[in-house]
This record gives sequence, structure tokens and C-alpha cells, in this order.
Amino acid sequence: MEPLALILIGLGALIALGVGLWYLLWLTEGMYLGWRVVALLYDWYAFRYDRTKNYDPVYETFFLARPLLHRLQTEGVAAPLVLDVATGTGRMPALLLEQDDFQGRVVGLDISRKMLFRAALKLYRQRRAALIWHTASDLPFFDNTFDVVTCIEAWEFFPGAREDLRELVRVLRPGGTLLITNRTGTDARLMPGKTLSTAAMQAWLTDELGLVDVQHERWQVDYDLFWAHKAGSSVPVGPRPLAEILRCPACCAGQMIPTESGAWVCLSCEQRAAVGEDGVIELLPLLREGGC
Repeated sequence: MEPLALILIGLGALIALGVGLWYLLWLTEGMYLGWRVVALLYDWYAFRYDRTKNYDPVYETFFLARPLLHRLQTEGVAAPLVLDVATGTGRMPALLLEQDDFQGRVVGLDISRKMLFRAALKLYRQRRAALIWHTASDLPFFDNTFDVVTCIEAWEFFPGAREDLRELVRVLRPGGTLLITNRTGTDARLMPGKTLSTAAMQAWLTDELGLVDVQHERWQVDYDLFWAHKAGSSVPVGPRPLAEILRCPACCAGQMIPTESGAWVCLSCEQRAAVGEDGVIELLPLLREGGC
């Protein structure tokens, strides 16, 4: 084979490799490579995440915090217990706790430990916020625990994508509010099996997950906002302490309670979860293989 042909073949292989790595590691952020790769990539990205995103606090307040609080106040939920799944650097907890009329408590959960470290720096003065290191699959909470569950710009990166949305609904109390984004546009079409069209998302939430009052609105160039309620009704949960709502990810049944040493222990299997110096509860190392 001629040297020129070999060079061209080599260049083609390098270009194909580069495109493949760009697709798997940049565009789709490791979603097809498993949750451990996703966590690793976000650990690498954590220190510059907020700077890259460059959130506008006025925009965030107007389109996320105020509409959510207005809905809760209309429904008579004065002090909600909120779970923010894939909280990242604490975007939603910080946003809610900055609102003078928010009297509830926020639990932020994420798979990236370093993202949670950044969130802890942001929230270190907030006594009504808690951060948990764990996956979005098999959430470490009991059924019907939260008044509100939010998930912003994230569910398409979950290990089970659509199926993992069932976990968000499981931990939401009957009558509780779900606020979630749905990716749209060109990028969404490049993520087969991980994204849904607006109509398909509406159908999935209604027909498959049994949610009611499902509404959507355009939010950003690449995202829609979806609002929904869990079918049924129950009294608001309110800002309950973590010791009443944490479920052990090791035995999948026991209640986790804090100890004098600062760790958390399961009342059933006695597995212990450490708490980092930044206050993050480290439940991920207890996750049972195969999930609950």
C-alpha cells in the first residue's frame, strides 16, 4: 500500500476516534458509558461548572423559583420538603433558599462527589439544606416522602433514563408537585433512547407514570419545563428531619439515623454512612449491587 494511502487511512482513523470521543464524552456527557463515567466526568468538570453555565439569578428566579413557590402557595403548602435530584453545585437549593417566602427544607442529591463539594461551599450557611451523595436510581428515601421533587437539565443522563423517572414519582407524596425539564432540539435527536419528544414526554408522564395536571412550557433553547402532580392527595409533608426520611441503600428497608460521631447508621442492617468534612452524607458506597 502506498505511503500516502496509509497516511490518509491513519488520519481518517484519528478523525473517527476524535468524533467518537467528542460524542461519548462531550456531547452526551458519558451517558452511554454508565453512571460511573458520568460521575467521573462531572467530578472533572465541577470546579468550573458554575462559571461555564453562568446562570442569571434574575432569570432563574423568574422562571424557576417564583413559579414553583406560587404554585405551592396556591395549593396551601407553606413549608414544603423539596428534593432536588441531580442537584450538581446546588443550583435549585440555593435558588429556593434565597427566596424570603420559602420556609421549607431542601435536600440535594447528586452522583458527583466533587459537584456536591461545590454545592456545600455555596450552602454552608444554610441550615435548611442537606446534601446526599447517591445515584438517582433507587433513591435512598421512603415512598411518598417529598412535597416537591425537581430535576433540572439532568434526567437524560440517568442510567435508566425514562425508567428512573419512576423513582422521582415514588418518593413524591400523593398530590405533590414534580418539576422536571425535557431536552429538545438537535442535541436531543443525537441521544437515541435517552430523550423524548415533547408529545412523548407528555404521554410518558401521564400514561406510564400516572401523573395528573401535566403541563409544559418552553424554557430554554434546548429544554422544556414540565409541571405535574402525583395522583391522589395527602397532607403536606413539611420540613421533616432527615432522620425520618432516609432509607438505607444497603438493605433497602432500614431507616438511617445520625450517630454522636456524625455518621449515619441503619437501624436494620447497621451499615454506616460517613459524613464528609463538607457535611455531605456519603450514601453511595453503601449502594447494594443491582439496586433495591
